[in-house]
Amino acid sequence: MSRNSVLPQPIKQKFFSPGVIALIALAINGLVFLMGRFFFGIGAVTNLNNQYPWGLWIGVDVAAGVALAAGGFTTAALGHVMHREEYHAIVRPALLTAMLGYTFVAVGVFIDIGRWYFIWHPLMMWNGNSALFEVGICVMIYLTVLYIEFLPIVSERFIGRVNLPGPLASFNKISDKILRLLDRGLSKTMFIFLIAGVVLSTLHQSSLGTLMVIAGPKMHPLWQTPILPLLFLLSAVSVGFPMVIFESLLASRSLKLKPEMHILSRLGSMIAPLLGIYLAFKLGDMFIRETFVYLREFNTASVMFTIELVVGVIIPLRMFLSQKVLKSPPLLFTAASFVVFGVLLNRINNFIVAYTPPYATGSYFPSIGEISVTVGFIAMLVLAYRFVVLNFPIISVHDKYSAQPTKYSIKEVGK
Repeated sequence: MSRNSVLPQPIKQKFFSPGVIALIALAINGLVFLMGRFFFGIGAVTNLNNQYPWGLWIGVDVAAGVALAAGGFTTAALGHVMHREEYHAIVRPALLTAMLGYTFVAVGVFIDIGRWYFIWHPLMMWNGNSALFEVGICVMIYLTVLYIEFLPIVSERFIGRVNLPGPLASFNKISDKILRLLDRGLSKTMFIFLIAGVVLSTLHQSSLGTLMVIAGPKMHPLWQTPILPLLFLLSAVSVGFPMVIFESLLASRSLKLKPEMHILSRLGSMIAPLLGIYLAFKLGDMFIRETFVYLREFNTASVMFTIELVVGVIIPLRMFLSQKVLKSPPLLFTAASFVVFGVLLNRINNFIVAYTPPYATGSYFPSIGEISVTVGFIAMLVLAYRFVVLNFPIISVHDKYSAQPTKYSIKEVGK
């Protein structure tokens, strides 16, 4: 191994910081409202009703969460399926982000269901004609695949370092043998899970769009289109690399590490063509259906659509075509943030803004409880990410700056 090689390893820093304490406070606030949802019912915490059966938790926690976790399958396709070895340094962080993102997506579905204790029904009561069933099954299987893909990182972390305390010390050798056996088995079969993960992601990303096609005239014409499944898939693919850049630069700043600009710049150069393809289909569909006439009206729908398209697609598309942007961490982060914001707004627009139920007697706006739970989920996701990167070999660090971890005990993880 050369002096300047990069090695995935735990980051040697303290877990607690002023920012972490603030995130913990937000997480606790969200958990308080979440407990209220389970003890007093979904109507006691949310503004949902029979006319608006889903809102912020589905639009942001689930639909946007699934899209923003797309960095997992896009980097897996780039690094493993296409064998672009130079991008391997970003595969593990993207995998972790996707794994945590989909975990909170599953929790989001769980809390949004009125009778949450029936969430097991899709596993037993199959309905092949339901788009929502396909989304649910694909998400569950893909989440399982993500955890399987993460297992080699766990085995790498503990092989040769298992040091159970006290009476459990007698299990050290057998635990190490199990880890080595697991590592060997996964090294021979991991390609199956990698390919399955990419395929499953394309399925449920597009099927989320199918859900809104079924809504028909309940959706505003600016978003309602037969090619909505394709647009959902293209937008998820387009946001995959920007999300990786966003997460990488944010983590580098938080953990006081040098950003991998030699990788992120090359990754950024791939984003403009992806955004261009998405924009072409978006504008082409709008002109074919002649829905541009609705942009002449000054209302919430036209304003939100314009912001989504201009800020979320056109501006970052132009930015990613600039070499100055690709070489500058602040500008690259800004461009990536615009794309992330655009996809987030697109999902909010599709699931909340564009949706108008028949015979509506009022409008929907998320309650303080809904916002608190969503913000709390984001805070918990960031906290979980920080905990994992401090204790597992996720982020690649130049070996001249830090050494390989020595023997750890499972009891010490998290200290």
